[in-house]
Amino acid sequence: MRIRRCGYSGLAVSELGLGTLTWGRDTEVHEAEAMLTGFVTAGGNLLELSPTHGDGQAVDVLGSLLPVVGRHRATIVWRGAARLGHDGRWHTSAARGDMLACLDDALERLGTDHVDVWLAAPDPGTPLEETLSALDVAWRSGRTRYVGTTHLGTWDTATATARARGGAHAVPVLVEESYSLLDRRIEAELLPGAVAGGLGLLAHSPLAGGVLTGKYRRSTPPDSRAASPHLRQLVDPYLGPRHAGVVEAVVRAAEGLGRTPLDVALTWVRDAPGVTAAVVGPRTARQLDQVLEGGEALPAQIRQVLDEVSRV
Repeated sequence: MRIRRCGYSGLAVSELGLGTLTWGRDTEVHEAEAMLTGFVTAGGNLLELSPTHGDGQAVDVLGSLLPVVGRHRATIVWRGAARLGHDGRWHTSAARGDMLACLDDALERLGTDHVDVWLAAPDPGTPLEETLSALDVAWRSGRTRYVGTTHLGTWDTATATARARGGAHAVPVLVEESYSLLDRRIEAELLPGAVAGGLGLLAHSPLAGGVLTGKYRRSTPPDSRAASPHLRQLVDPYLGPRHAGVVEAVVRAAEGLGRTPLDVALTWVRDAPGVTAAVVGPRTARQLDQVLEGGEALPAQIRQVLDEVSRV
């Protein structure tokens, strides 16, 4: 697996990232261990983690598994922040106090003194400056090595970058957004803005919730995300008829190349201009094996056809 630099920074991450969305809830510890060891063995180092992943259990799962592969082999991207509510559930928050308390809690549970990247997430009820100030505190204290943004929007991302470069603040090195053949909205502003500003891009949902694997063309498999009450919302936006033509084009391209639709769709994102890494979130070790089996660059002609079919 190739290693890439994040924008203008010295941070180096694998071209594929392993997400932990289902760890501790849909993915048991032994399955997560198999995925983590397989991913690291294949040359991967980028692990994406959030306080709400696995209903808050993913942090503990990863904390128990880090000694298996070694902390030095993991580049942990910590996404957003949350506070524990009276109902016992984690609720997302961008308030400075909640953010720092959440990070400290995560570091203790992970058994480490820092995360490698902390991505700030938006909160309509919290001023952007307050959210960014929490990143500064964590960066200055060494609790995070780098900072970035996730789902912050083009304007606020530009504001955060300008603010940092205009003074002694943590300079963002990464932005994270959804990006796939079924969701190319970031190409209008955010992606070219990130490239111009020297930021790397983490592309999450590169398979559009699994829709681009072709598994939903005829029906909904009973063991799929679309059949899960708490994962279905990740799939529904991509099941409309306007997306069907793109899925069919991916399937036909895969058949012609002797590859899987998963491989074709993921490779298209991974090799898109400006993308640093594509973050996948398999639920099983077998699904991760399928991700790692492919990876050869798409022929230019096939890539051009997919570009045209999926263009917004």
